[in-house]
Amino acid sequence: MASGYKFIEAIEKHAGLLGICIAIMVSIGGLAEITPLFMKAHSLEAPAGVKPYDALRLAGRDIYVREGCYLCHSQMIRAQRFEVQRYGAHSVASESVYDRPHQWGSKRTGPDLARVGGKYSDDWQRLHLLSPRKLVPESNMPNYPWLQDAEIDGADMQARMRTLRMLGDPYTDADIAGAPEAVKGKTELDAMVAYLQGLGTLNVDTSAPPAPGTPASSGQP
Repeated sequence: MASGYKFIEAIEKHAGLLGICIAIMVSIGGLAEITPLFMKAHSLEAPAGVKPYDALRLAGRDIYVREGCYLCHSQMIRAQRFEVQRYGAHSVASESVYDRPHQWGSKRTGPDLARVGGKYSDDWQRLHLLSPRKLVPESNMPNYPWLQDAEIDGADMQARMRTLRMLGDPYTDADIAGAPEAVKGKTELDAMVAYLQGLGTLNVDTSAPPAPGTPASSGQP
């Protein structure tokens, strides 16, 4: 017992050794908590009807992330009555199974976009991205005029789809081979509109039960 106490006392008297021991114990505790969650996340399988993004929408999603749209718009409808009444069916993990990184978030300078697909026309979305205040005068969203000039690189999209297939996305050889044709002549603006118009309509698990005490939703606000 005394020898054990001396060992502890020796550690307490040496700040460097104490710091190393603390780091080891914190690392072990962190791994014990994180590892099961990590394994569970990678075991999630997409339900029927939830498919990976096609080439154009994948380009749009990557532009959405690149431009920092997630800093003002969440894609996470909470299972609360006032949320589903405003935005639509509450979000479930399976509909984001092909999002890397996922776009859930909690910051809402602008409205949630999880079910925005089909709510507005393509022309509305284009104008809103180019000049938001022409449609919403009080908007503080920046203009994105450069999106209409930059074209999508088909070879780049093939490389991205190959990488995602290595991570588990079920892209076929035909999907990857057809990517250049799918984005041929398309601009970043086209890709962003395609991505936004698919939110809540193409990658949604319609089998998810509604939030308790809330009416069923069509998946659009």
